[in-house]
Amino acid sequence: LPGGEIGNAEGKLFAQFRMGQGDGLTRTLSAFGGANATGFRVQGARPDDDATVLLAQAWYQLDVPLPLGGFKPRSRETLSFNFGKMDPFLFFDQNSIADDETTRFLNTAFVHNPLLDAGGDVGVDTFGFTPGLRLAYKNETAKPIAWGASLAMFGAGSGATFTDSFEKPFLIAQFDTEQRFFGGLVGNYRLYVWRNGQATPYANEADTTTEVHSGWGLSADQRVGDAVTLFGRYGRQTKGKVRFDQAMTLGVEFGGSYWGRGADALGVAVGNLRTSADFRNDAPTLDADADGTPDFGYAAGGSEQIAEVYYRQRINKQFEISPDLQHVSRPAGNGAKDMNLVGLRAQITF
Repeated sequence: LPGGEIGNAEGKLFAQFRMGQGDGLTRTLSAFGGANATGFRVQGARPDDDATVLLAQAWYQLDVPLPLGGFKPRSRETLSFNFGKMDPFLFFDQNSIADDETTRFLNTAFVHNPLLDAGGDVGVDTFGFTPGLRLAYKNETAKPIAWGASLAMFGAGSGATFTDSFEKPFLIAQFDTEQRFFGGLVGNYRLYVWRNGQATPYANEADTTTEVHSGWGLSADQRVGDAVTLFGRYGRQTKGKVRFDQAMTLGVEFGGSYWGRGADALGVAVGNLRTSADFRNDAPTLDADADGTPDFGYAAGGSEQIAEVYYRQRINKQFEISPDLQHVSRPAGNGAKDMNLVGLRAQITF
């Protein structure tokens, strides 16, 4: 919504309401990557089977054209400021074909950097949101080539609340650039570093201690044809006890225009999540729910490997369905049997 003006600066208000019911398979499968990133349930006093409406995000953004006092229509530089409760992945680690579980890949390993999302290092609350502040600069003087830099401080810790979550916040900085390769086709490249001052070792719900986690990551997407886009992500943990400390995901989306269905798409992705040395040593004795029984209780090793294929079919402008297949090898770095998952997503837009 419009958020008022201050001179040449333009304000915007954003709010998101979310409602849902059920966790899907995410909580019942022992794997690093969550099989269904769309699963959503309000926990606490309400019964598990009670669908609830949640004010997920509410934030304000002020865009200031540069130079200050210049002629706004000719400005090619912008300074943006955000504050409120938000989803950090709206502004960091973005990707044109691997960041929306409602239309593309379902496994959390392919929606965001697995170290931040599936690994829990981003420090958000149960529903994926957190209070924060963000400052960003974008330069389009050489348009269509552009570049930008951004820095943000978000709440961290248990629940990422407005009380003490900024004592040791989650900090992230990103440099991004939009380029034109392969005869002028658009590509986006992002490099970022993060530090979580209130991370939980191994994202263990029963552990009340916190420690500092840090790492860096890359996210890239590049069109290589009229309807073919490649994506890749890499993450590396540099500090902290985590279940996996390196993650790489690669994938491609083919537009349906190649087979006469321009609104359809076929996506394929593979991922490798390598177990950390600390987790390999501690997994046999880790207790995730404080009942005294080792919940992992196995000799972790190697890497969890994930593959996913989906086909998004447009039925009409308001309705899409997407059959989805996933294969997980060595789930959670265990020597257990491989898993094969079958899903069907329905998307209604209005």
